[in-house]
Amino acid sequence: MFDRRRLRLLPLSQRTHDMSAETILPLTARDGSKFMETARDIIAARQSGSSVILMIGGHVLRSGVQRYLINMMEAGFISCIAVNGAVVIHDYELALIAATTESVAHYIKDGQFGLWTETGQINDIINSAYESDKHIGFGEAVGRAVFEGNFAHKNISILAAAFRLKIPVTVHVGIGYDIIHEHPNCDGAATGALSYNDFLKFVSVVQRLDGGVLMSFGSAVMAPEVFLKALSMARNAASQENRRITNFTTVVCDLHDLGDTNTEPSKDCAAYYFRPLKTLLLRTVADGGRGRYIRAAHAESIPALWSAIRELSE
Repeated sequence: MFDRRRLRLLPLSQRTHDMSAETILPLTARDGSKFMETARDIIAARQSGSSVILMIGGHVLRSGVQRYLINMMEAGFISCIAVNGAVVIHDYELALIAATTESVAHYIKDGQFGLWTETGQINDIINSAYESDKHIGFGEAVGRAVFEGNFAHKNISILAAAFRLKIPVTVHVGIGYDIIHEHPNCDGAATGALSYNDFLKFVSVVQRLDGGVLMSFGSAVMAPEVFLKALSMARNAASQENRRITNFTTVVCDLHDLGDTNTEPSKDCAAYYFRPLKTLLLRTVADGGRGRYIRAAHAESIPALWSAIRELSE
């Protein structure tokens, strides 16, 4: 196996950052017309006690919508945020140094991509949490560390806000996907255990999805794959209690031009292999739910969703 002691890590102060906290958007009302139906569904779900789940990829945070997400959590319109490992890394770095994101094209040339000392401290948090609490999740462990730690910019951290508000942020990692897996202090057992705890927490939230809303913004693999398995588990348990989890809305927001989103495309069509379409918008809602596709960039869609909810709830 590769000997990680051979690696050279450098401090984040030597990295050129492609995003700074200065680019994070202020809370400003936008045109929420595209999201009015979704906003109504979310408000109804909150009133009935059903889950409102938001699943996101790293580019959502890189679009600077943190204040909108935090405000929606504070207002009680989000029950759970499910993320990939990249979200944690961007959130952590922004809270720590008010900057994040490196040029892959530049740093991969000499093998420095991802090998930054402070970012690897996320592994220390995971390893310590694993040793002290076998039931803690990845998101809670990092969120607690940011909330309680010396992070000058924790006010823009969705993980810290979720910990403060006791809202689960479930982190669904794939080993080798994230830059912290390059680091010598990465423990695959600890990483896997905490992420699996988060998966089980996510399933628990999905159990309350009937009458609720599940949204996926910019997650082409994690969101549909994780939700598919979680829904199967939740429905399996519910069926033994003579309950059904079928009446919910799924919303996918991305940039792809999918054409017809009401019919599953054939296997010779590229859209067939875009998993959010067939999994989130069609197959999982086929027994009584509703799928909705909204084409927009994250810097537009998240503020528009916030604006629609605000307009209807005032």
